[in-house]
Formats: sequence, C-alpha cells, structure tokens
Amino acid sequence: MKVLVTGVAGFIGSNVAHALLDAGHEVVGIDNFNDYYPVAIKEMRHSALEKRKGYIGIRGDFSDLDLMNELFGKHRFERVCHLGAQAGVRYSLENPHAYEQSNLAGHLNVLECCRNFNVSRLVYASSSSVYGGNKKVPFSESDPVDHPVSLYAATKKANELMSHAYTDLYGFQTIGLRFFTVYGPAGRPDMAYWLFTDAMLQGRAIKVFNHGDMKRDFTYIDDVVQGVSGALFAEGLDPYEIFNLGNNQPELLMDMIRYLGKALDIEPQMEMLPMQAGDVPVTYADIGKAKIKLGYNPCTDLESGLEKFVSWYKDWKKS
Repeated sequence: MKVLVTGVAGFIGSNVAHALLDAGHEVVGIDNFNDYYPVAIKEMRHSALEKRKGYIGIRGDFSDLDLMNELFGKHRFERVCHLGAQAGVRYSLENPHAYEQSNLAGHLNVLECCRNFNVSRLVYASSSSVYGGNKKVPFSESDPVDHPVSLYAATKKANELMSHAYTDLYGFQTIGLRFFTVYGPAGRPDMAYWLFTDAMLQGRAIKVFNHGDMKRDFTYIDDVVQGVSGALFAEGLDPYEIFNLGNNQPELLMDMIRYLGKALDIEPQMEMLPMQAGDVPVTYADIGKAKIKLGYNPCTDLESGLEKFVSWYKDWKKS
C-alpha cells in the first residue's frame, strides 16, 4: 500500500516508516523538523529513511492545509498514519499555542484530507495522558477520560472526539492509539531516560520528581511499532477504535534509575523534587483489547530495553 506517515522524523514515526518499508509498502513522510528538541536528531533519523527505496520525504507542516491537499491529491494514500504532534506534557504549560496549531488544527487537516480523498483508514497517535488522574488501574479503553490534567492531554482527548465525529459523519475508519511512555534507541531527548543518561555521564545530579514515588508503563519502541502495524492493517476492526499500546507492566521510577545506573556503571546522584504540574503518579495499560484485535504482544522488559538504549547512546556520542 501507499502510506502517509506524519511526524516521520520523530521517534515513533521514523521507526514505523522503516517497518512499513521493510514490509514492502511505499511511504511518504512529512515533518516540519521543529526545534522542540535538537533538530540534528530528527535529521539523523530522516537521513536513514531517505536512503531507502520506496520512501519520499516532505519537509512541511501538516497544519498547512494547502500543502496537505496537494500531498493527498498527488499520492492517493490508502492508509494514513498520523503520528505528528506537538509532544510533551510540561512544555504545554510554557507554549500552549503550539498545541493548538499542531494538535488541533493539524489533526483537523488530516481528518479533512482523509474525508476528501477517500482514505479508508486513519491511524493516529493519542496518549496515555488522556487518563489524567484516574485512580483505577490498569487503565482500560472503556474508562472515562473526562478530567485531563494538562493541555497536551486535553488536545489528545479532543483528537479522539474529532475522529469519532468524522467516522460517524463520513464513514471512514479512525483508529486511535494511546501510547504509554515509549522509549528506546534514538528516542526523544526530552524524556526522563535520556535526560538521566546524559546527566549521569556528565556527573550531574538527576532531577527526580515526586521524590521518586512514580510508576510508568515503559513501552519499548519495537513493541509499539508492532502495535501500530496491527492498527494499520488488521482486519475486523470497528469503524472507530481506541487501543492502549503499553507494556502492561508499571515500573517504579527508582527502578528505572537503578537499571540505567547499572547499564552505565555509574552510581546516580539524585535531586529529589516535588511533583510537577500536569504529571500523574502512575500509568498502567490494560492491553487485552489490543492483544485480541491487533495481535499486539509486547515482549521487551525495561532493564533489557534500557541496556539497548545505553548501548546506542554511547555509540551515538562517539560518532
């Protein structure tokens, strides 16, 4: 098939694009290469894609409707994998309008283009953050998600509602994926595992929020890519679906720090801090639905995944 991947220079987007190319699909990728984190990392990911047969890269913004109409008109996509967004819970407190432009206007553009150019299935990135401060764990797709605690989370919930409306009105399939703390080689440098690794190697103390009393359902990138592929191509899905893509294994933040220290052979220095605004104490995915309908089966434990990240990080620093 011919597949559009938005946010293709991003962490998940680039890995999904490689997997699609490996499976013999044609991929058109779009990314605006914004400077939310160092652009060099996005360029590194994208340059690997540009060397591959069957890949076309577009430098542009999916919040530009004219550009998107031109792109959809030229390529006639059979599937759209919308992974581009303004990411980050904490950054949404500093720069809220970036989320309006990318996560709301941009998502609407993708929906409109899927409608106008007869795309049969749209798969898009939602987030575990939509669960907000829910106390019941594990988080299930059927749980209420009406109390977001960050603007980022609110935009992701809005994406789910917008997609539901378009499926109901226009009949094309929309599949939302709630990602849970995705990590791995060439990941996002704004995330804790990367920040901690960088600080430890430089001999700096790491900032540990909520005094370490946090749990996260860390999900390795290869496992997530398998779930995304299932969402793009699995048969028998309902017109509108939401799936959790997590590891079904919440891990203590302090254990994550311990695993990193072991992989780096460094004793971490820690600065204990209170909870940050917009954060939640625990995330924990019920993945039963994704297992049944997508064939999703995460198999990478946190310690092994972090060892792979550290090995990549050391090589990357040398290059």
